[in-house]
Amino acid sequence: MPGGAIQPSTEAAPHLDEAWLRDIVETLCSIHRPTASQGERRAAEWLLAKLRDHGVRGEIELDQVHGTFWWPLGLAAGGALVAGLAALRGHRVLAGALAAGIGAAALDDLPPGQRRLRGLLPQRTGTTVVTETGPDDAERTVVLVAHHDAAHAGLVYHPAIPELVFGNAPWLIQRVDTSPPLFAPVVAIPALIAGGAATGKRGLVKAGMAVAAASAAALADIGSRETVTGANDNATGVAVLVAIARALAERPTEKVRVMLVSTSEEALCEGMHVFARRHFPDLPPERTFFLSIDTVGSPHLLVLRGEGMIRMREYPARSLALLDELAEDLGIPLFPNLRLRNATDGIYPLAAGYECASLCSCTELKQPANYHWPTDVPENVDYGTVADAVRLTEATVRHLDESWL
Repeated sequence: MPGGAIQPSTEAAPHLDEAWLRDIVETLCSIHRPTASQGERRAAEWLLAKLRDHGVRGEIELDQVHGTFWWPLGLAAGGALVAGLAALRGHRVLAGALAAGIGAAALDDLPPGQRRLRGLLPQRTGTTVVTETGPDDAERTVVLVAHHDAAHAGLVYHPAIPELVFGNAPWLIQRVDTSPPLFAPVVAIPALIAGGAATGKRGLVKAGMAVAAASAAALADIGSRETVTGANDNATGVAVLVAIARALAERPTEKVRVMLVSTSEEALCEGMHVFARRHFPDLPPERTFFLSIDTVGSPHLLVLRGEGMIRMREYPARSLALLDELAEDLGIPLFPNLRLRNATDGIYPLAAGYECASLCSCTELKQPANYHWPTDVPENVDYGTVADAVRLTEATVRHLDESWL
């Protein structure tokens, strides 16, 4: 066992009871909670009350956010079509400059960018639950992060897609260790159009315009659909936060402060962007550990090896080794060697240089179960995996309280 780690007991531990965990998931899922909506705020208020029941102190932070990703990226795709038309009409310099500017703005809108484009769009009120427990004078902090909003569905998330791909190419599942780059068009579209404008190759311009049109259609489809129930993604992560609060109420930490944070995440980590801007200056990297807990109700628990929508960032080796060893000590099998081309809230501490990790889950097809689909309901959650996520999260906190890294 890693030096000094304390293994929590699993015998009749109330915070590991699967029926209790399911009740938390079901209660949160009963709230219709689109990003930056009144429902999201009700979910935040419910969660804050639930955490306070277990002795944590904290509040809800309200922030002005845009609350979507389909509008900023859809507008960028539309702008790219305009640049393509300009290139086809012979305005090559203008088209190249426009495509480059649009590409930079769209890339900046992906986490952990500065998000300048969405700052120009209509704003709504987002909520972040920020609570803590443990010694007030602790020199070190463990930050556990989940999110309480729910995502829109979209045809691009249809579960038949990976079934069709891997069903027809079963050899591919053995070679793939990274999720599909759904946001690659942010880079591909302006590159194709700018390249075509610079070289005079109309075929490149037309290819870029075709990808832009397809991207705009996919984004419009997402924006027009209803919000899913969001049981796996991410009522399960919220259940882990509540379970840890309950465990720490029964046996508090002695040396570390534990922050329990839940964000407005489904607009590409917009809540975590605000949290980072506000709280990172008070959280020294050498004395802070982040653990993101996102979508932990699929059959197989995993610790991401890396993530990034465009640039893949590898998680710190020490953090990965800690969670791998704790999972082994607890007898929790982890699905190996997966990386994410979407983003969890963990992308922000990862980019900022913190010791950090991201706890997720997947199916045999290396996909989160029922991801952004109407079937993401409480009865389809694997509560054994959720309980394992609680066990591993608690073990991480106990180890860091005892001996840090």
